[in-house]
Amino acid sequence: MIAPIVEELAAENSGALKVAKINIDDSPNTAASFGVSSIPTLMIFKNGEVVDRFVGVQPKKRLQDAIDQTKE
Repeated sequence: MIAPIVEELAAENSGALKVAKINIDDSPNTAASFGVSSIPTLMIFKNGEVVDRFVGVQPKKRLQDAIDQTKE
């Protein structure tokens, strides 16, 4: 459900951000290191630090607002 929204945001913000997807079944240590216990979990990083985290499906506008805040 969230994948199409993330793909739209990636296309609409091309050049301004990088989007990465991690399969927690293939990378359980990475998931554990970021405290991911539910999917989907979306994290926004700035300068290598998590600045926002969303668990569960989110409205596109809420995610775009969070992205916009990291650009400031």
